[in-house]
Amino acid sequence: MADPSSYRPRPGQIPDSPGVYKFRDEHRRVIYVGKAKSLRQRLANYFQPLASLHPRTATMVTTAASVEWTVVSTEVEALQLEYSWIKEYDPRFNVKYRDDKSYPYLAVTMNEEFPRVQVMRGHKKKGVRYFGPYAHAWAIRETVDLMLRVFPVRTCSAGVFRNAASAGRPCLLGYIGKCSAPCVGRVTPEEHRELAEDFGDFMAGRTGTYIRRLEKQMMIAAEDMEYEKAARLRDDIEALRRAMEKNAVVLADATDADLIALAEDELEAAVQIFHVRGGRVRGQRGWVTDKVEAVDTAGLVEHALQQLYGEESGDAVPKEVLVPALPEDTDSVSAWLSGRRGSLVSLRVPQRGDKKDLMETVARNAQQALVLHKTKRASDLTTRSRALEEIAEALDLDSAPLRIECFDISHLQGEDVVASMVVFEDGLPRKSEYRRFQIKGFEGQDDVRSMHEVISRRFKRYLAEKDRTGEWGPAGDGEVPAEDAEDDGRPKRFAYPPQLVVVDGGQPQVAAARRALDELGIDDVAVCGLAKRLEEVWLPGDDDPVVLPRSSEGLYLLQRVRDTAHDFAIRYQRSKRTKRIRSSPLDGVPGLGESRKQALIKHFGSVKRLKQATIEQICEVPGFGRKTAEAVAVALARAAPAAPAVNTATGEIMEDDGGTTA
Repeated sequence: MADPSSYRPRPGQIPDSPGVYKFRDEHRRVIYVGKAKSLRQRLANYFQPLASLHPRTATMVTTAASVEWTVVSTEVEALQLEYSWIKEYDPRFNVKYRDDKSYPYLAVTMNEEFPRVQVMRGHKKKGVRYFGPYAHAWAIRETVDLMLRVFPVRTCSAGVFRNAASAGRPCLLGYIGKCSAPCVGRVTPEEHRELAEDFGDFMAGRTGTYIRRLEKQMMIAAEDMEYEKAARLRDDIEALRRAMEKNAVVLADATDADLIALAEDELEAAVQIFHVRGGRVRGQRGWVTDKVEAVDTAGLVEHALQQLYGEESGDAVPKEVLVPALPEDTDSVSAWLSGRRGSLVSLRVPQRGDKKDLMETVARNAQQALVLHKTKRASDLTTRSRALEEIAEALDLDSAPLRIECFDISHLQGEDVVASMVVFEDGLPRKSEYRRFQIKGFEGQDDVRSMHEVISRRFKRYLAEKDRTGEWGPAGDGEVPAEDAEDDGRPKRFAYPPQLVVVDGGQPQVAAARRALDELGIDDVAVCGLAKRLEEVWLPGDDDPVVLPRSSEGLYLLQRVRDTAHDFAIRYQRSKRTKRIRSSPLDGVPGLGESRKQALIKHFGSVKRLKQATIEQICEVPGFGRKTAEAVAVALARAAPAAPAVNTATGEIMEDDGGTTA
């Protein structure tokens, strides 16, 4: 625990101007980012007596080891810089909203030559129009199925599209009239793009234009006694109206707005957002966060606005944003939103009428989301805390191991030796920091030697990062020069040490890991091993294992960490092994590497067709002269035509399907 007075800036050193500040811990990791109208006044609040600070603020300042700041010219610029740094550094003490589910969107890929309508999740891509989010993917598919009658836009994957184009026949949707079949040239790229744009405009709320256009066409067809055409248009109009009815009208004035509501207690907060376009609810989503910093409702609203609109394109920001409380610096936030949209955005609290009533509905949804989240998560939080405490007690650690790294070795009969490293923080997996290693120095079933190498490589990288960021060397023999102490705070691959290293194995593996750490002069990282057969926990130098009760939450967490590392290593080892699955008659041709093999297979389509080719035909492949073509022909002629391919790792005979693997 650090003393805030040890890194408190000198009086008069902090400027009295807008800016953004960062607190870093002893490993130079950014743990908190904030902004202020006056850096001097805001930072002074953190260096009060600990008893007068909010408990979470006190925890943050005692975890930190330094503070730094950047001066900006305007408060809007400070808001933008704060958001970008929070996204970049992922500080542990900042409010970070977690989506309570992965929401599906209806997407139109306008960035492709032939735009496609599909369901998308995850990060949004540039050049794609998104509508939603929807509660369920099946709701999107029902809507699309209704609208394809009127807007027959492509919905097939790239592979299906290419196959149909090469075969000259459209898929089933093309035959039944729910796709304009651009794959076979029924419409031009320009006509298909116009269909996609009309589809997007209709989904964006401009529905009246298309309904009136179809009604007019229906009346004209009826007057001309084209009754089949009139009936088809009537069905199209009905389909569009059914699609519109799926979104209830909530605001009669066709408002475009986002309504944001909060439900919170002392520890957590839930946010619900209703996206209203054209007076209809077009999407709904929710977030939940731990209140790891002392923040009020206005602060939570500001963080929610940053997360909601920070990475959105301009057309995703509506004309009106309704919130339960205005941020502290309303003008700056409004200016930032207007800049994102490209036109004026109204940020306000609804006071009366339909918008206030709808806000109350959103607030009820937020309250229900918070109750549901607590029902699901409360026991998990308690269980994780108890598990970490049990591990600390069983291993005689000074504190709970908030960061655990587990290592596992995987090979197949001594070949393709690999290792994995998985990371758990606060009892939860941190997948972005998983790593995998190739063991190339030797082959064989020597897990002990492999474990020593992997631990050494991982912590050598840690020491290199530690030296680079200006920390004391591992032996305490001096300080890194000032010019090397500059650090941008970005998380590096091996920059942060764990409190506990877990290895998959017993006494020999644990001893190898401890020896690797001792050789590097690292004595503040605990090591243990978990043996699979009896699930015993081994400590370095102990002749007897630590036996945790079978019902122990600590043992369950260690098992989960170990199993995760094992699965991660197995997947990597199998991916390497599949590269050697099939043998090829081209393997022994001098000067023929993988790229040229693939060029041959791509040109002829399969090894079977390549065997039937003449030397002159092989010479037609770019990069192949007659000498190389003759060598290929000789190698194919020598290959036994009926010999099956064999998995060189397992000895398993593979069926020859005439595939394209060289």
